Amino acid sequence: MIYLHIFWAFFVANLLGYGGGPSTIPLIQNEVVQHYGWMTNKEFGDLLAMANVLPGPIATKMGGYVGYEVGGVLGAVLALLATIGPSAIAVILLFTFANRFKDALQIKWMTRSVQPVIAVLLAVLAYQFLLSAFEEMGWIHLILLGAGSYFAMERRKIHPAIVIVASLFYGGFFLSHI
Repeated sequence: MIYLHIFWAFFVANLLGYGGGPSTIPLIQNEVVQHYGWMTNKEFGDLLAMANVLPGPIATKMGGYVGYEVGGVLGAVLALLATIGPSAIAVILLFTFANRFKDALQIKWMTRSVQPVIAVLLAVLAYQFLLSAFEEMGWIHLILLGAGSYFAMERRKIHPAIVIVASLFYGGFFLSHI
């Protein structure tokens, strides 16, 4: 039964996650943390940070990791299949209609109307991570990491991957003693 749950959790999240990576993250978080309880918010945040550092699509990395942790190798395979399944099915079924309706006003409105929903989902996820981070390490470290990350990326133009790795080292070194 666990394998069906793994498949269903990632299939639903990726079926409803319009636009790929960023829109699927809150949906995966809801399934993995809220619905099935396979991870805590903190563990999911750590997974998200690690998945952002590694190359490739974020949803497949998250699916592979969670699937493996919950159901071993078969769980990882099922989670990966469920992650890429909705997109593959949609491409196969809808490819013939893509050129016919690409300039339709309704399609353009539909894609524009989804963007605010994705923004709200990401804002809620960021707020949950903020609360979780505050509970784990307090405001001082949170402000130091936030201000340092902003300064590094916006003022010094350091690549976000380097900032994430530096933040991981900061957390591992300074926060492991808390």
